Amino acid sequence: MDELSHHVPGLEQNAEIRIDTWGVPHIRAASQHDAFFAQGLSAARERLFQLDIWRKRGLGLLAADFGAGFLAQDRAARLFLYRGDMAAEWAAYGTPEARAITEAFVAGINAWIGLTEQDPSLLAPEFAAMGTRPQRWAAADVVRIRSHGLVRNVLSEAARAQVMARAGLETDLARRSIDPPHDIVVPEGLDPSCVPEDVLDVFRLATCALDMSPERLAASLADAWRWAKVSDLGDVYMQGSNNWAIAPARTDTGRPILASDPHRAHALPSLRSVVHLTAPGLDIIGAGEPALPGISIGHNGTAAFALTIFPMDQEDLYVYETEDGRTRHGDGWEAFTVVSETIAVRGCPDQIVELKFTRHGPVVREKPGLAFAVRSVWSEPGSAAYFASLAYMGATTVKAFEQALTHWSSPSVNQVYADTSGHIAWFAAGSSPIRPNWDGLLPVPGDGRYEWAGFVPASQLPRSIDPARGFVATANEMNLPDGYPSDIHLGFEWAEWSRSRRIHDVLDRQPHHSVSDSAALQTDDLSIPARRLGRLIAGLPGPAASLLRGWNHRLARESAAAALQEVWWSKHLKQALLDLLAPNPAVRRLLVPGDVETLLGLLETADPLLGDRDALLVRTLGAAWADCAARLGENPADWAWGKLHHGAFPHPLARVADLPGVGRLPKGGSGSTAMAAGYRLTDFKVTTGASFRMVVDVGNWDASRFINAPGQSGDPRSPNYADLAPLWAAGETVPLLYSKQAVDAATTLVIRLTPAAR
Repeated sequence: MDELSHHVPGLEQNAEIRIDTWGVPHIRAASQHDAFFAQGLSAARERLFQLDIWRKRGLGLLAADFGAGFLAQDRAARLFLYRGDMAAEWAAYGTPEARAITEAFVAGINAWIGLTEQDPSLLAPEFAAMGTRPQRWAAADVVRIRSHGLVRNVLSEAARAQVMARAGLETDLARRSIDPPHDIVVPEGLDPSCVPEDVLDVFRLATCALDMSPERLAASLADAWRWAKVSDLGDVYMQGSNNWAIAPARTDTGRPILASDPHRAHALPSLRSVVHLTAPGLDIIGAGEPALPGISIGHNGTAAFALTIFPMDQEDLYVYETEDGRTRHGDGWEAFTVVSETIAVRGCPDQIVELKFTRHGPVVREKPGLAFAVRSVWSEPGSAAYFASLAYMGATTVKAFEQALTHWSSPSVNQVYADTSGHIAWFAAGSSPIRPNWDGLLPVPGDGRYEWAGFVPASQLPRSIDPARGFVATANEMNLPDGYPSDIHLGFEWAEWSRSRRIHDVLDRQPHHSVSDSAALQTDDLSIPARRLGRLIAGLPGPAASLLRGWNHRLARESAAAALQEVWWSKHLKQALLDLLAPNPAVRRLLVPGDVETLLGLLETADPLLGDRDALLVRTLGAAWADCAARLGENPADWAWGKLHHGAFPHPLARVADLPGVGRLPKGGSGSTAMAAGYRLTDFKVTTGASFRMVVDVGNWDASRFINAPGQSGDPRSPNYADLAPLWAAGETVPLLYSKQAVDAATTLVIRLTPAAR
């Protein structure tokens, strides 16, 4: 076992960080202040470049380090910062310690930055590669940055208006289906054709990840706005999660089991970081985002908790009539609020940018006579993503957990819970705007006719406590309970049903569920869309149909049929359906990637729009067979889904610096399987899914399991940089150790922290 020691200012008493075999830091401190301080220091030690970019991207400070190519992105990010009262902000999270915890956390980050200044060998190699330095943090930085949070549905509102203007609302269902059934009403005063395709380019730019290229780094001021457009948001519709909690009566041990696998865009390092914090009154372990104190998914030795996205509609696009720098409101006019800010640009003079705001939010697009602004819960106090988890980390009863969730705003989530008393629960949580006279599915005029009337009270959000079924489970599906009031419009756009149905089917059939069963379900590769399509090709001729008829509909990485199925569905059948539904190329482009439920429903009902359905199936199957032969060889015995479908974690600086990535790793599954593994069509690389998975044996904590790919560390020099990636690709997990005895036995490195002399 190796040992290191550091003297750090800001620490009150001695503390230690024990790194276990799998890279989990187990922090032991004499006070909660020191525990969160050490968490910040530990996060910076392993993830400093990730943290520095997170802060600079969110605050709009990239151009100072990387040049004029990032000027437009800096301006966009600043539009979406929280600009309200900070006292109200800190008070909104349900714990009076929110500010103090955050101050301790960022003091730990800053202490590590100070150590790197004393000893440059401690600095992550990315800084040397880019010629930059990390900047120190303020506590407000953690909560003012909103643009990394997952809220919705402004992108969909704009796309729906654009499809409607060209083809009608029925066609738009091929882009996004609506549930519960609902007749979309076009808001009075809205002309859908006025919404330009680039209306949300600034919003996309504000929320996109860092994109480095030699051309962008070399950009001059004259070229700066060339990088003002983002082509996509990284499969934003495919980001979600699975979670469940199983009651004692349904498990093999008589203890609850809780499982979680959040599905987000894959990155290096991982979005999540696992940490264990122990101090008087605090003993929590689990995952959070590295730039936030505490955890949002994990357990505290009595209760376990986990979240998935519950797709509330938390955004609106407002359309304004404008004249002479003013917007129409009621019978009068209101001036824009204009803020001028200075942005430092490497190698260039400082640039002054103008930010415009309306009463509803930042202006993202103007054209003659019109302006467009985004209203989001981001502008409300208490809406920093996941930060409200500070309120429930210590909850040990259902009632305490429920009370903590009354402060949860963003992102809107399904929270599941299980405790050592045997209770399980599910709660929907988040700020859901009340829209008295519209449904939120289309943009609305900003003239005062369409205003939020507060938020749906937490007491009116759906929940389930100790259900007779013996489990709660969510997968971003439409899970409003039967009889839920139809006049409470929480949202209409949900994930497809495939993952949820598979999870519920498996759990319903297991009378004695185990930890290993949960781990297996998290990596389950059965495709319900493939099974549904299999019924349609039962009598079709040809080798392709024959291969799929003899298949179990599992997208296993070694399966030839899985390769054919996914190439057929994603690159041929789905594309042919969209071509039929949208002959207009402008509309066709807006429908991508296509709604699974709508498109499968058209096939299953043999909709007249399709013409000869069987001929369509045979034609596209034949094209997919030829496609597979070209990609994988003429002999189907040589085909395998994992030869196409693969995980990879390229370094974010791969195009501009010689720094190692991780991959290529054969993968099974798809975005429609419980093992969510959504991929891009160009090369079948997995882009979204569960890089972090956790299964908690509630009460027998050391029997819990996790994985965090590609590894716990973001430092290429660390043994924990890529060590978990092969296990992740194979669907395996490692121990999530909690007891002192187990942690001590697995420790490979001890970092001793002592206060610096004052």
